[in-house]
Amino acid sequence: MTARPGGAPLEDFLADPAHCTVSLASAVAHCTKALGLRHAVVYLADLQQRHLVPLTEVAPGMSIDDSLAGWCYRTQSLRVEESDRHGMTAWFPLLDGAERLGVLAVHAAELTPVSLRQGRALASLLAMMITTKRAYKDSFVRRTRTEAMSLPTEMLRAFLPPRTIGNTHVVSTAVLEPAYDIGGDAFDHSLTDTVLHTVVLDAMGHNLLSGLTSAVALAACRNARRSGADLGTLMDSVDEALGRWLPEQFCTGILAQLDFTTGVLKWSNCGHPAPLLIRDQRLMADALVREADPPMGLRSLLASRDRRVHETRLQPGDRVLLYTDGVIEARTADGRLLGLERFADYVIRASATGELAPETLRRLIHSLLDSGDSRLRDDATILMFEWQRAC
Repeated sequence: MTARPGGAPLEDFLADPAHCTVSLASAVAHCTKALGLRHAVVYLADLQQRHLVPLTEVAPGMSIDDSLAGWCYRTQSLRVEESDRHGMTAWFPLLDGAERLGVLAVHAAELTPVSLRQGRALASLLAMMITTKRAYKDSFVRRTRTEAMSLPTEMLRAFLPPRTIGNTHVVSTAVLEPAYDIGGDAFDHSLTDTVLHTVVLDAMGHNLLSGLTSAVALAACRNARRSGADLGTLMDSVDEALGRWLPEQFCTGILAQLDFTTGVLKWSNCGHPAPLLIRDQRLMADALVREADPPMGLRSLLASRDRRVHETRLQPGDRVLLYTDGVIEARTADGRLLGLERFADYVIRASATGELAPETLRRLIHSLLDSGDSRLRDDATILMFEWQRAC
């Protein structure tokens, strides 16, 4: 089989064991040259998804809301423009599965089908490299933070998964604010071959102990889930963990499992606001409202009965929102509380425009933060998942 133009040098670079520990900046330069491209720059989204920050000091940062690069990030699609380098610039989204990492700028004298294909290949390669390195590269973290982070937040964020996960049948995405000073809010989502697991938690208080409560609850959830536990056993594990290690603490939460091959949704409500269901661009009022059990960590209030697991069947295109009360208690630009109806209406209007789920939540949380009273009364966490029938 004949190698495509530029393919052999890239293959040689990747196959050389000496390059396994090369810095990402060096890898970008080597791979760009190997593919016959003029120049490439990696931009990462900052923690709050407001800015695209270059990986190195080779270019200025850009606003996600007011730039062509930001348009590429928001829509996860290719964008092309004339370059100030006397050529063309192609912007490619950097995606780790469904997670948006940033964008890649590829500069070339001209853009052809071959160079665009090579740019896409380079973006895919670099996204994987960023994902593997950012867990231990503090330089990535420093570039994507715009202010100092509190200790409780640092601890809790270490437990959080990527903002967005998904496959061809389901996508789950989340936001959590205030990004640098969260207290006890947390979320989790994960996939198996057939099931999406989601969790939203809100621990008592707003301090290090609150974050520790959510961290222990998340760890107990994951430990039970990875052992194949059902929802009932999973909640028992959280109750037991909090009762043993943090007997004075508790947290509310929604724990849900969606079988994305059938659309069957199972969930439990532990003293938390009920999930919202949006179907056919309408809020299905009270569709997922059930009597809530006591918060996790307060199992004694259950007396002798088990926690309840509820079940329903979703329809293709349904969006389910899990959230903490800090969301609906936030004030909008007109000074009013957001409330359930306005919260749902925002998501419905965004869905009607075809906006991607991660972008919907990004814009929603920014609209709350940028209002006249930008101080949230409490942590605000939203997790939204969307289901499409398996083919």
